Amino acid sequence: MSNTIELLEAIGNDASLRHAPRHELASRLQQLGASGALTAAASSGDSLMLYAELGHTPMQQPQIIHTPGDEDEGTEQGDLEPPSMPASDQLTP
Repeated sequence: MSNTIELLEAIGNDASLRHAPRHELASRLQQLGASGALTAAASSGDSLMLYAELGHTPMQQPQIIHTPGDEDEGTEQGDLEPPSMPASDQLTP
């Protein structure tokens, strides 16, 4: 797996490899001794085997935490209006 990561880093650093056609990249990876999963991912564009080799597991949050209306919790209707002064406290000329 470390060889795969090093080869992915080399592809990312070398513009000629990064923008190479799929078949050319796959043959170059075979020459470098890349794993079958990396070579298959480069030639087909399907990265599922590469994910399996690297031990990738999908990480998804449950959608229940994204419910609408949570942003208004804790505010009261009275909190939005300024307090009014009683009539006896008002200044008279």
